[in-house]
Amino acid sequence: MYRYLTREFLLGFAVAFLFFFVIFFVNQLLLLAEDILTKNVPLADVARLVLYSLPSIVALAFPFGALVGALLTVGRLSQDNEFLAMRAAGVSLARAFIPFAVLGLAFSSVSFVMNDYFLPVGTINFARLYRELLYSNPDLELESNSVTEYQDNIIVTGEVEGNRINHLVIIDRDGDRDRVILSRNARLRAEAHGAGVVSLELEGVTTHEARRGQERRYQYTRSARMLYHILLGDITLAMRSPGPREMSSYDLAQEILQKQERLENERREHRRRLADLEERAAEQREELEAGREREAGDERIAELQQALERTERELERGRDRTFFDRSLQLYRIEFHKKFAIPFACFVFVVFAFPVGILGGRHGRSIGFGIGLFIAVLYWALILGGQTFGVEPPYVSPILAMWFPNLLIGGVGIAVFTTAVR
Repeated sequence: MYRYLTREFLLGFAVAFLFFFVIFFVNQLLLLAEDILTKNVPLADVARLVLYSLPSIVALAFPFGALVGALLTVGRLSQDNEFLAMRAAGVSLARAFIPFAVLGLAFSSVSFVMNDYFLPVGTINFARLYRELLYSNPDLELESNSVTEYQDNIIVTGEVEGNRINHLVIIDRDGDRDRVILSRNARLRAEAHGAGVVSLELEGVTTHEARRGQERRYQYTRSARMLYHILLGDITLAMRSPGPREMSSYDLAQEILQKQERLENERREHRRRLADLEERAAEQREELEAGREREAGDERIAELQQALERTERELERGRDRTFFDRSLQLYRIEFHKKFAIPFACFVFVVFAFPVGILGGRHGRSIGFGIGLFIAVLYWALILGGQTFGVEPPYVSPILAMWFPNLLIGGVGIAVFTTAVR
């Protein structure tokens, strides 16, 4: 019986997994088609980029595949009276659930490995390959006859031919200064001193610089050649260093410890400053009282009073100040997300098993619809948890990421109890 249930669940999971895999895969292909396929990138390199994107697709397809696969399988077994036959033979629903639970835990393990190991590796390789393609084909980011804004800077390009950019204009805003750089032609090249930087090698350069509000006072230069550095993070999200989502759980834990230590150091320093202010305020109060007792001049008393008021205002602002590291909160959320989403495979199985049984003869037909609804609801709750976790009023990262699992798992246990009764 266990072999039979395992075989049926694996078949249902395979169908559901392929369904979600194709959806996420097509979405990734559409993104690549917009950014890469239209830029004459070799198909072999496009295939490698798609390959490096697969871990994120698989990591997400596993939980939702387990949900819909379990609903379809249990719905089919219930529709064909298989569970009725099992109970008639003395096999309880709890025993029939064991193969589903074991497979749910196995799917959670595979999803976690994909999310924790293969996703960071794929992200690093994706960024490395994209960087190589960018050096040989600037049109990936700098299209012909286009205006592109990177943070506070604007780049205007003429025709892009291979690795060559004709008639390039850069409007560089630095504080209260505006600098306009005009170049006859340019090309992208990698800088040896940093993997996080690419450089535009400009030729035939004219530069005009002026302060805002003082346009009549300006300076300009001419040069045969100039190097203009651009951070890869400014060019494209695909080029940035791996963020918390693309890091392993171990690396995330180490980064969280470092951020917590820095935050605690800031809090200790703040408490020390408050103690110094309180001590200073006490001394100023004593000095003010002593001055009044000595009947010092009104001017001196006023000076002491003003100094004490300034210290008290500074002390009040210090007491009202709260220390919160938004980056630390984000890293904590991603850390718990590393475990919550893979574990959802098991939670979804706990939910799907009793729901499919109670569906009776209609369990198979409504299982797919229920699965899609729960998948959308779960993802909406995850996104909502991420938002509330980093925006005031702040929610605990543990609650933000594990609440969807607790909610769906709680409903599943309640329905399972009903089904057993």
